[in-house]
Amino acid sequence: MATIAAKAPRDFAQGPVWKNILAQALPLTAAQLVLLLYNVVDRIYLGHMGGDGMPLTGVGLTFPVVTIVMGFAALFGMGGVPLFSIARGEGNDDRAGRILGNACCLLLISAAVLTVAGEAFCRPVLYAFGASDATIVYAEPYLRVYLCGAVCPLLATGLNGYINAQGFPRIGMISVVIGAVCNIILDPLLIFALKLGVVGAALATVISQAVSAAWVLRFLTGKRVPVRLTKQSLRLEKGIVADISKLGTANFIMQGTTCLVQIACNKTLQQYGGDLYVGVMTVLNSVREIFMLAVTGIVNGALPVISYNYGAKLYDRVKQGIRFNTVGGAVYTLLVWALVVFFPRVWVSIFTDDPAMIDTGSAMLRIYFFGFVFMSLQFAGQSTFQALGDAKHAIFFSLLRKAIIVVPLTLLLPLTSLGVKGVFWAEPISNLVGGTACFVTMYFTRYRRLGKE
Repeated sequence: MATIAAKAPRDFAQGPVWKNILAQALPLTAAQLVLLLYNVVDRIYLGHMGGDGMPLTGVGLTFPVVTIVMGFAALFGMGGVPLFSIARGEGNDDRAGRILGNACCLLLISAAVLTVAGEAFCRPVLYAFGASDATIVYAEPYLRVYLCGAVCPLLATGLNGYINAQGFPRIGMISVVIGAVCNIILDPLLIFALKLGVVGAALATVISQAVSAAWVLRFLTGKRVPVRLTKQSLRLEKGIVADISKLGTANFIMQGTTCLVQIACNKTLQQYGGDLYVGVMTVLNSVREIFMLAVTGIVNGALPVISYNYGAKLYDRVKQGIRFNTVGGAVYTLLVWALVVFFPRVWVSIFTDDPAMIDTGSAMLRIYFFGFVFMSLQFAGQSTFQALGDAKHAIFFSLLRKAIIVVPLTLLLPLTSLGVKGVFWAEPISNLVGGTACFVTMYFTRYRRLGKE
C-alpha cells in the first residue's frame, strides 16, 4: 500500500484538463466496473437458481431500500466532495479536513438509524413496494441481512470519493476491487456450496463491503494522504453540516427519486403484468447499470477536476472540463444505444435462462434504451451544477426528470393503448425532456457566465 500511495497527488490546475479527467476517470471506471460486480453477480447467480426467476425478482424488490441506503451515502458522503475539492483549490486544507470528518460522522449516524428503522419495518415496506406472497420469501431475508451491515456500504461508498478527490484514483479503484474480489469468491460459496441462497448473496455483499470500508478508512487515516481523517475532525459543526446537506441534497434526491421510480414501476408492473414483468425490470435495471459504467466514470472523474479549478478561479479550464464531460458522454451513450438495438437478447440472457423472461425482456430493453444519448445531457448538466456548488439547480433537475416526469408517466401511460409497455416508455421520454432541459439551463446559467461573475 505504501508503494502505491507514495505517488504525489495530482495538481488539477496543471496539464491538459482532458488528461486530468481521464487520469481520474479511467481508474474510476475500472472501479465502477468492479463495483458493478457487487450488484450484478448476485443477480446472475440468483437468476440461474431456477424457481421461474422468483429469487431474482425477490431480490429486485429490495432495490428501493438499497437505493435509499446509497442515497445517504450520496447525501453525507459524496455531498461533501465538491466542497472538499473547492476548499483544496482555495488552499484551505483545514476546512477540507473538517468537511471530511463531518461527512464520516454523518454517515455513521445514518447507518444506525437506517439499520434500526429498516429491521423494524422490513416486511410491510416490501409489500408496499410491490412484493407478492411468492417473492416475499426471497426479498425479506436478503434485505434483513443487508440492513444489519448497512454501515459497511455507507462508509465504503460515501468516503471513497475523498480519496479520488485528493488525486489518488488508483487507491480508490483498489478500494472497490478488494471488496469485489471477495464478493466473487463468496457468492458461489455461500449461495450454492453452503446452500444459503438469497441469504448467502446478502452475506457476501455485506462482508465484501466491510473489507472495502476497512481499506478506505485505513488509507484516509494514514500518513500518505494530504488531508487526513482524524478524531478531532469527527466533531459535527453546524455550518459544515448545513453546507454538506445543502449540496448533498441533490445527490440524495437523485437516489430518492430513483427509489420512487422503482416503487412506482414495481407496483404498476405487478398490476398490469405480474411477477414476470417485475423480474424483467430487474434485468433491465441490471443491464442499465452495466452500460452506465463509462459515463459515470467520466462524470465522477471530471467532478473534482472542475471543482478544483473553479475554486482556483481558472474558468477556462472549468469550461474545458465541461466540454470534455459532455462530448465523451454523448459518444459513449450513442454506442450503447446501437449495442442494445442490435443485440438485446445477449444482454438479457446474462441474467436469466427463463425463455419467457428473455423474450419479453429483449422487447422491453429496446424500448427502455430508446434515445439513451439524451441521458448524457442529464449527466453533463447535473454534474456541472454539483461541481460548481449550485445546489438549487442540481436539486431541481434531480426532481424534474424522475419525480415530475418519470413517475407520472409510469402511472399514466399503462392506462393508454400502450398497456404495460407504457412503464418502459416512461424512461426514454424523461431522458429526452429532462436531459435536454438540464443541459440547456446549465449552458445558459453557468457555462456562458463563467469568468463574468
